[in-house]
Amino acid sequence: MSKDIKELAEEWLRLDEDKETTDEIYKLLVQGDSDELEKRLRNRIAFGTAGLRGPMKAGFACLASYLLENEQAVKHRGVVIGRDARHNSEKFAKLTAAAFVAKGIKVWWYELPTHTPMVPFGVQELNAIAGIMITASHNPAQDNGYKVYWSNGCQIIPPHDAGIADAISKNLKPVTWDTSVVDNDSLLVEGALDLVREGYYKAFKAATQPEESALPAPNLDKLKFVYTPMHGVGLRPMRQSLERLGIESNMTVVEAQAEPDPDFPTVMFPNPEEKGALDLAMQTADGAGVSLIVASDPDADRLAAAEKVNGTWHVFTGNQLGILIASYLLERYPKSKSKHKVGMLASTVSSRMLHALAEKEGFHFTETLTGFKWLGNVALELEKEGYDVIYAFEEALGYMIPCVVHDKDSIAAAGVFLTAAAHWSSQGLTPYSKLDKLYKHLGYFEDANTYLISPSPATTTKVFESIRGLGHPYPHKLGTRKIHRWRDLTTGYDSKGRDHKPDLPVDMSSQMITCELEGCRFTMRGSGTEPKIKLYIECTGKSTEAAKAGAKAILEDLLKEWFRPEEHGLRLA
Repeated sequence: MSKDIKELAEEWLRLDEDKETTDEIYKLLVQGDSDELEKRLRNRIAFGTAGLRGPMKAGFACLASYLLENEQAVKHRGVVIGRDARHNSEKFAKLTAAAFVAKGIKVWWYELPTHTPMVPFGVQELNAIAGIMITASHNPAQDNGYKVYWSNGCQIIPPHDAGIADAISKNLKPVTWDTSVVDNDSLLVEGALDLVREGYYKAFKAATQPEESALPAPNLDKLKFVYTPMHGVGLRPMRQSLERLGIESNMTVVEAQAEPDPDFPTVMFPNPEEKGALDLAMQTADGAGVSLIVASDPDADRLAAAEKVNGTWHVFTGNQLGILIASYLLERYPKSKSKHKVGMLASTVSSRMLHALAEKEGFHFTETLTGFKWLGNVALELEKEGYDVIYAFEEALGYMIPCVVHDKDSIAAAGVFLTAAAHWSSQGLTPYSKLDKLYKHLGYFEDANTYLISPSPATTTKVFESIRGLGHPYPHKLGTRKIHRWRDLTTGYDSKGRDHKPDLPVDMSSQMITCELEGCRFTMRGSGTEPKIKLYIECTGKSTEAAKAGAKAILEDLLKEWFRPEEHGLRLA
């Protein structure tokens, strides 16, 4: 064992007062397990596309110090702290609260587990300086993490993410291990959830039943659907939100997944995107004779939906659900207002179908980097420029209704989707048949999104460097197709940009390349939170079959010519 890793382990043992994690490190030190100690202690988890997420293991991972240095009003405006129902979420939330109180900072304390969007909503409602949500979203049961929101109610972006990381490195010694302050300190405001909850439900109702609309109010009485919170925290906010619409009784809940359970016993992964995740919901719907399903992930910020079509369940992709919600929001936009000032956004890995809709209908479309930390902040900038931003989405089941929060929110999105379904029903349509109408209007868009499991960040970097080396200044072909545009947000090169510079932010620490070919577009990126290389492939065509065939061919060529999984030790999902 090297001297420096031994010293790092001894430093951990000096600082840590948690018996469980101390025992882990001590055992590894006694065993001389240098490799595992390196993994645990050498590198800190970095802020990814959605905060910090990872396994709950001992390791060096100070927001309070950073806020004191950069926000003078933090002591009296305070921070909002919420949590989901995962293992140790309450413990981590109390430690976080204790650290802020020890620094003399007011804490708006959410005493019950809640869905993630309630934290950014609370930041805005309570005029707090920041918000912290303890959650690992849809990650496996052994993971936990946290998201940080700034005073604008959006997830942090540069320079704050780097500033907080730097503050962590300068404040390795925990401020306190005493969580008793959560029970008796005057700086901790209990009942904060009650202070903001009603405001959230009012915003939800305004989003689903706006005072001014180009469409008649839909009849929700006949709308029947199944809902699953997937062992997470979504049921309470979903039920209380639907009560405001008078349709709570229209919902059939998947009972086996209704209550929070940090072990997620009925699913392999608590991610609605994963195959089989909606099986129990489908069984419940079949038993109830219901043809529509909506589902949240465990912290209830992502939304999935499915519809039974000709006896078979169709699970909408994130892109399909995204364009369905967008089309409805545009249809109902008041005729008294100009659509030219309407703003909608999507991330660069999401479908270009929203861009096609913008070109047809004349509203403003903006593309951002991956993640709602970018979608939310860019939306705010557009609002400052005078745009009425009504929507943003990302293919990974994330949908933002800005009049509620500037972050993804499964509850608000479900409310809009369900009222849209009721409206389409009055026209003799279902979400699936409405989607077909949109395809006929905009063209057929099909994706072949997948990911490769990478053994290490070093391997991921090596793979991307090998791809860049296939041509100069970039590869000009993939299979038989010519590459019309190459945008590399790692190196800062865009073949069609002014002076070959991209208009999106460059990040040399992450891997991300987008290519445009005839009728197709794909993005390759290293995941910000998982050991994956993600592939987002979309093709257009004159039919669903033609678009699917194009996307499939692109994927096959990428694997064969660029990624070469066997050579690089990659594994296709």
